[in-house]
Amino acid sequence: MPPAPGYVQGQNLDDFVDDIQKYNVIVSYNGKSFDVPFIENYFGIQLNHAQIDLRYVLGSLGYKGGLKGCERLLGMDRGDLSDIDGFFAVLLWNEYKKKENQKVLDTLLAYNVQDTVNLESLMVTAYNMKIKETPFNNSHLIQSPSVPENPYSADLKTVDKIKYGSGFGGSGYW
Repeated sequence: MPPAPGYVQGQNLDDFVDDIQKYNVIVSYNGKSFDVPFIENYFGIQLNHAQIDLRYVLGSLGYKGGLKGCERLLGMDRGDLSDIDGFFAVLLWNEYKKKENQKVLDTLLAYNVQDTVNLESLMVTAYNMKIKETPFNNSHLIQSPSVPENPYSADLKTVDKIKYGSGFGGSGYW
């Protein structure tokens, strides 16, 4: 199934409730503790899907440090999105709400899509690492998925403007 569209509050966020029902499994990073309870509370729904939280799977393999940290440790490159994290995503959303600048929203959506795309690659990597510990090492490995094109892109001028205009840019946070 192709990746879901970018969901935006005030535009199409309510579509998520129907769209998520098309899936049997939710793969996340720390989603069991954060994302799923937040979504359930926000929408007033129960997500009874099977869940694979890669925070715990990767942790059992010795990879810790958040999603971006695990990606780096496993050699994944976020390209123009490497300086954007969850904190910065909040800054992007706040800037978009203030100015309704499409470049800001596209940068935020690019970040969110990259998270989603990378979760699939991390899931396959973690599975293959785990299966190597079993007698099925040679017969049940999964090929790495082809990485789909991100339909959104980060606007680097926007990133710099927010980074250095937020008061955090010179702080060493980035």
